[in-house]
Amino acid sequence: MQFDKIIDRKNTYSFKWEKYKGSDILPMWVADTEFRCAQPILDAIKEQAEHGLMGYHLPAQFEPANQAVVRWLKKQHDWDVETDWIVWTPGVVPAFNMACKGFSEAGDSVIVQTPNYPPLLAAPKLNGMSRADVGTVVVDGRWTLDFDALRAQAERPECKLFILCNPMNPVGSVLTENELAQVRDICQESDVILCSDEIHCDLILDQKSKHIPAGKFEGLQERSITLMAASKTFNIAGLGASFAIIPNAEVRKRFISAGQGIVPWVNILGLVATTAAFTLCDDWYAGLLDYLRENRRFMVDEINAIPGLELLAPEATFLAWIDGAGLGVANPQAYFESKGIGPSPGIDFGDRNFIRINFGCPKAYLQQMLERLKK
Repeated sequence: MQFDKIIDRKNTYSFKWEKYKGSDILPMWVADTEFRCAQPILDAIKEQAEHGLMGYHLPAQFEPANQAVVRWLKKQHDWDVETDWIVWTPGVVPAFNMACKGFSEAGDSVIVQTPNYPPLLAAPKLNGMSRADVGTVVVDGRWTLDFDALRAQAERPECKLFILCNPMNPVGSVLTENELAQVRDICQESDVILCSDEIHCDLILDQKSKHIPAGKFEGLQERSITLMAASKTFNIAGLGASFAIIPNAEVRKRFISAGQGIVPWVNILGLVATTAAFTLCDDWYAGLLDYLRENRRFMVDEINAIPGLELLAPEATFLAWIDGAGLGVANPQAYFESKGIGPSPGIDFGDRNFIRINFGCPKAYLQQMLERLKK
């Protein structure tokens, strides 16, 4: 599986590596991994390319991909979904923007948890709406939603949609059954639609944590849009393939209508790659989780041993949300860059005292990062 193998991306026009091109800064920011795709995915793409035709393929008619989603969700989450519930989108970012358009109007407010990743924070304004922030707080040593703030925002009549990220990016928490029940109760009481971005749901690193899809949860099936993809787990984000699971036919119709004429179909290579990922890569996936768990352990131990830094162990994702307030510097991002490390700036997520490190990489990169940080 070669998760330790370093693959040179410096001259490949990789978005992650282009940012610090020409400098001695190790890029550890945007959320794609440094791991070679599982061989069955590469074989499936090669087979499709050798067929020689790249014409139109309607995702709803591409039966292998739809059956692969059904298989994966049953295996991973014990969730029985119907193929009619699946709506393919070229990424979760278009999807939650579709949710904004479909379930809010200009002048409304969209509830968003913070901190959160920049495209999600930007979605309400892009669609002519304001953003109603709900903070994330530390309770018993882990990050969770500020439920009092969520309830207060949901009670406002102009708030009709809540975009949740679960597992949370950047803090890495997985909502418990009790926490998801609180979300359900608040949404039911205030008639709010839930759009749950669950793109990291198959990257559960804490073996005591269990991901529960919003669309599976009792009381949320009829008022939820669950966004998922193989992209983060299997490192195929560049192929632009994701899907929404929407059990309620009316909610599904409104969601689809919001993207008509704007959002393109998922391309054939994305469908083929997703099919292979969800049907042929179980062993690779198990190896990935083992590798990321060890990377997480290493990161937590090493970062918390450095004065001025604090990291609460993420329950999921390959992202570390590191508090740099104790460094005593005005700009933790600039501090890390001065050490030759390129994280995601915390200010982009909503808190300038933090930085986000992507530990989905060979351990050698993490060791290099720690060596530079300790100088």
